[in-house]
Amino acid sequence: MRHSRLDHLVIVAPTLAAGARYVEERLGVALQPGGRHARMGTHNLLLGLGDGYLEVIAPDPDAPPPTRPRWFGLDELAPDAAPRLAHWVAGTQGLAQADAHLTRTFGRIESMSRGALAWQISIHADGQLPLGGVLPSLIDWGNARHPAAGLVDQVCRLQRLELRHPDAAGLGQQLEAIGFSGPVAVLPGERPGLLAYLETPTGLKTL
Repeated sequence: MRHSRLDHLVIVAPTLAAGARYVEERLGVALQPGGRHARMGTHNLLLGLGDGYLEVIAPDPDAPPPTRPRWFGLDELAPDAAPRLAHWVAGTQGLAQADAHLTRTFGRIESMSRGALAWQISIHADGQLPLGGVLPSLIDWGNARHPAAGLVDQVCRLQRLELRHPDAAGLGQQLEAIGFSGPVAVLPGERPGLLAYLETPTGLKTL
């Protein structure tokens, strides 16, 4: 049986500067440099959350436009769009052996890289997020050192992630199918949405 856990949160933004301001104003901490994703024409900033991390990701204006849709729905962001918590990623193992049901639901398994880091991740060909972002993408770091291990600890920790969706029962079944365990609550809602509660040096904050 497959097992998975929360790996990282994803903030999408039209620019890294806008995303950094959003997170720093909400949480009161500065983000750290990430890197560039050449295949997707994107770049990111990071914040350590203990065993996991938070990622701000945006189109890279200095990169050639990719020949495919960017991941995380970034091609649909307007230049003046407000940064938001749009998605989350669950860590697992053995994605190279993913079956047809898993790839149909979560997306095709692709090899990606950022600098010296390399991993496998599920991506829908059209760049859209599964179930409006509340169903996670899946990531497999293999034997590589997890990115969170190289981040400065700013004493921020995820306490709870709420997932809201009109079909909360179906979403829960999808998480059970990947053997997910972690601080995640599945709740009914009129439309897909995420709310993260994070403990910071200045108290509990939300994204």
